Amino acid sequence: MYLYREAARARGLRPDSTRVVIQGFGNVGSWAARLITELGSKLIGVSNTSGAIHCAAGIDPKALADHLAHGGTLVEYPAADPISPEDLVSLDCEVLIPAALGGTIHATNAESIRARVVIEGANNPTTPAADDILRDKDVLVIPDVLANAGGVVVSYFEWVQNLQHLSWEEHEVNNKLGARMRGAYREVEQRANRGDGASLRVAAYELAIERVLDASRLRGYGGYA
Repeated sequence: MYLYREAARARGLRPDSTRVVIQGFGNVGSWAARLITELGSKLIGVSNTSGAIHCAAGIDPKALADHLAHGGTLVEYPAADPISPEDLVSLDCEVLIPAALGGTIHATNAESIRARVVIEGANNPTTPAADDILRDKDVLVIPDVLANAGGVVVSYFEWVQNLQHLSWEEHEVNNKLGARMRGAYREVEQRANRGDGASLRVAAYELAIERVLDASRLRGYGGYA
């Protein structure tokens, strides 16, 4: 959600006119759905292991989560129409969030994607071939190494609190997380916009590798001093 807001700024999107499709409605996908709809965006398509559903008028993620919690299957959700999982990724939308398995966006289906932004909630959901296709289609891909790093960041916050015997309020954690994620996105975006045509994924890897090398030099590890 934090990185959607950054991407919206970069791509001229407004939350109240953003349609979202989420592939995978587990821990990542369901909470992404709740948070992004709280901004005013509309969830129009969802899938999980049982199938996929679509509703142009919008799907209430909390009602859907309640339906699933009480034993219903996704395709039985009464306020949306079942569609094939293959058709889900080709729905006309502004944001597609693959939050299921790796390799779900590939050379065969990438050409059909009509989203303007892909935010990778899963690990490695986009194959290299699909990456190239989306780049040629001018689809902004926010890579997994950046987009789904929030859980690791909050784990770090937990470690810091434990070490120092602190207990932050939920809003403090969210504010700190938001600041970290926004800062990370802007650093990666700045690197990607330096003029050599690097994608956000390549820019993120470049920054990460540089930081590992810098840390190794500071520690005096052999070969990096």
